[in-house]
Amino acid sequence: MSDTARPATVGPRQAKPPRTGLYPGTFDPIHNGHIDIISRAARIVDRLVIGVATNIGKGPLFPLEERLELVREECDIIARRTGTPIEVHAFDTLLVTLAQQVGAGLIVRGLRAVSDFDYEFQMAGMNARLDRNVETVFLPASEGQHFISSRFVKEIAILGGDISSFVSPLTLERTMARVGRPAAAPARARPA
Repeated sequence: MSDTARPATVGPRQAKPPRTGLYPGTFDPIHNGHIDIISRAARIVDRLVIGVATNIGKGPLFPLEERLELVREECDIIARRTGTPIEVHAFDTLLVTLAQQVGAGLIVRGLRAVSDFDYEFQMAGMNARLDRNVETVFLPASEGQHFISSRFVKEIAILGGDISSFVSPLTLERTMARVGRPAAAPARARPA
């Protein structure tokens, strides 16, 4: 092998620390769009931390402890399937502060539409200014998930609609109980 064909290396090789990603959100409630992003993020990092924001200002449907419990239960399934350790933490600090506390060098953000990008791009710039060691990665929502939002899931549930195609069975049961309605059976196609 000639000298020009050898890969360039500088200094002795050192093992890289595990790549830790941080996926923040309110998760009120956690829905299939969140689960999609978590599943995909778990494939690109060695360790994933889910940051559940307190966000009292948003007037959450679920108290923080119940949101943490729902997110943990959903993430346990994903962690077993992917083999990636997933931790769930509550936070009420700056996102970069949480990233520093958990050792995350990567913030994962899901994008549903072009309109999300404007806000997320600004947020990524602010976070980069606050900590140059933290990168932001955008994952576009998968086909069939891009229209789901926690706000719409809550509104549909409160108004008695069927949310079963937007959330897991556990979240469906908890959400319908929280809004004081029985969980509706999934909608069936009408015969032609």
